[in-house]
Amino acid sequence: MSHKLSKSAQNLTGQPMFRMLSKIQEIEKKGKKILHFELGDPDFPTPSNISEAAIKSIRDGKTHYANSMGISELREAVQKTTEISRGFKPDFSQVLVTPGANYIIYLAISTLVNPGEEVIIPDPGFPTYTSAANFIGAKPVYVPLYEKNNFQLSPDDLEKKITDKTKLIIINSPANPTGSVMTKDEIFQVAQIAKKYNVYLLTDEVYSRLIFDSDKGFFSPASLDKCKDRTIIINGLSKAFAMTGWRIGVAIGPEEIISKMGLIVETISSCTPPFCQYAGLEAVVGDQSALKKMKKEYEERKKILVEGLNEVEGISCVNPGGAMYVFPNITKTGMDSDTFSEYVLDKIGVGVLPGNNFGENGEGYIRMCYATSQEDILLALSRLKNLFG
Repeated sequence: MSHKLSKSAQNLTGQPMFRMLSKIQEIEKKGKKILHFELGDPDFPTPSNISEAAIKSIRDGKTHYANSMGISELREAVQKTTEISRGFKPDFSQVLVTPGANYIIYLAISTLVNPGEEVIIPDPGFPTYTSAANFIGAKPVYVPLYEKNNFQLSPDDLEKKITDKTKLIIINSPANPTGSVMTKDEIFQVAQIAKKYNVYLLTDEVYSRLIFDSDKGFFSPASLDKCKDRTIIINGLSKAFAMTGWRIGVAIGPEEIISKMGLIVETISSCTPPFCQYAGLEAVVGDQSALKKMKKEYEERKKILVEGLNEVEGISCVNPGGAMYVFPNITKTGMDSDTFSEYVLDKIGVGVLPGNNFGENGEGYIRMCYATSQEDILLALSRLKNLFG
């Protein structure tokens, strides 16, 4: 007797990048040294004050169930920091703490979108957007991003994708995989489009603390409706604070939506571990000097990597405004994204991700994460120059 998986399970695609990550791990098991540019995981340790806060909370017995919405202290701190960074103070009931920011993508889409309705997604964009939409039976609709516009989402291109089935627009600035930062005007226009067509706007702001383009700065569409009407913020501590394994995400949105998302957390995972939340509290309200040092180092690494890539025959690279990624164009090498990624891994031990892992419009590009040492960046550039020289 055969058993079929549910339609939801059949639709689930996950993140295609893990195929390359698995191959790199297998090569390393055989003893080959790989220079890692494939994974968006900071190479810095979690700042000591944050780790110590977690250790203290464990010793203080903060190891039992917590409120599914998050501990009060962290939610209150999010209220205060949001007022400083985004110009409005959300209500306490508008704040939800989750086991990682990635989780919020599923929470938001499953709460807002019905099967058959449409979710507008940037292409190239973070693969979980598509995977989560497919899982609940929604239809992903893609807005192409172009190198000539520094991969910034065009409001005009987005509006052309709106139909009577559109339920949700997703934007991501600074963006994964391109590092692009939208201008205040572009974000304002997107927010106006969402209002005009009465659709929700999910703004992924995980990299908001990692902007290097001083001319643009950070602007959230949430400052326009204060997350009261249609805007939902995705944020988290993983990238900026080197806390990828701690799994602390924060969602801010309309109270009705946030309460339902909280019920999903309650149903699936009960709560976010409280000792991790106390670490998150320290990250938000404690000493920020480690964050500033990491950000300065990222900016230096980016400069070295972008300049070096533009000196490699067949490769060109725009200078991104934020996040921790570059998205080089490799079309002049004559290879597609998959072939190029396999080639540099096999020939010179440099791990990168094919751009098409992030959407069809990512073909002809690769993603490189500069969360690695300047020494390894220079070594990788040297190998690339020799390989394509």
